[in-house]
Amino acid sequence: MAGYFAIFLVVVTLICGFVWLLDAKLWAPARKKRVAHAQAAAGGNIPTADLDKLAEQPVLVETAQSIFPILALITIFRSFLFEPFQIPSGSMMPTMLVGDFILVQKYAYGVHDPVWRKELITTGAPERGDIAVFKFPLDERLDYIKRVVGTPGDRVIYKNKQLFIQPSCKTNPTNCDKLTRVNLSKEAEGEFESMGIPLITAKEQLGEVEHNILINPAYPDMAERFYSQPGTRKGEWIVPEGYYFMMGDNRDNSTDSRFWGFVSEDQLVGKAVFIWMSFVFNDGQISWLPDFVPVDIRFSRLGTVQ
Repeated sequence: MAGYFAIFLVVVTLICGFVWLLDAKLWAPARKKRVAHAQAAAGGNIPTADLDKLAEQPVLVETAQSIFPILALITIFRSFLFEPFQIPSGSMMPTMLVGDFILVQKYAYGVHDPVWRKELITTGAPERGDIAVFKFPLDERLDYIKRVVGTPGDRVIYKNKQLFIQPSCKTNPTNCDKLTRVNLSKEAEGEFESMGIPLITAKEQLGEVEHNILINPAYPDMAERFYSQPGTRKGEWIVPEGYYFMMGDNRDNSTDSRFWGFVSEDQLVGKAVFIWMSFVFNDGQISWLPDFVPVDIRFSRLGTVQ
């Protein structure tokens, strides 16, 4: 839906700009000529009210001129700088909660045109540990948000809730000969729960990024449902060139690259950098209030994301 809105915004902006241009080049000069002819025919004695009526802009033109600068600024900001997103699910807990509103840096992974998403300027690439928004590979109408776990050339293994990474020799030539266990340290248990089961909060180190993840000790890895890459074992993946391996921080409640494969460079939208608002929505405790209505604000969550 976000993709359709971007196209709609660009089209409306172009239409308003085109109407403004037509008025400046064709319609406004025509109105001035009508006024001049009317004044000449009346010997300069035409009433001011009649002159104003002859020179009056059509409502469509006036509206287009009024909203075009605003739409142009919104389009530029949203297409090339930052785009707001709402977190709809718990797959990135505890880093991001349902009700968090985030800003995504659109130029972090290249500047793209807002319609066909072709790269215009190369600015950078995702690094291990980034939180990235991307077009869901199985349905590009949907935007997903996950953490970058594997970069091109990496070997990734997920087994018994433990992540192992062998970095690509192209990006890490001095430390690419061995499979490394990603460090995990238990932080808490029971702060979050799923279906009455207390979840383990653990600290994980991915590249330069230290962050928390959630583990459900009663939930299996579901390895039988993992995406099978030809030439590798179950639960093992070699990230192809131009692709990335994504995982949610809520490891046992996230549909991610483990289940559907890799994310290509041209499917990347941007890097999540800031939580600008965080609402608590009605969870049914207030029976007469719809679920989409906020009942509280989590001010403590506002700020940069890690």
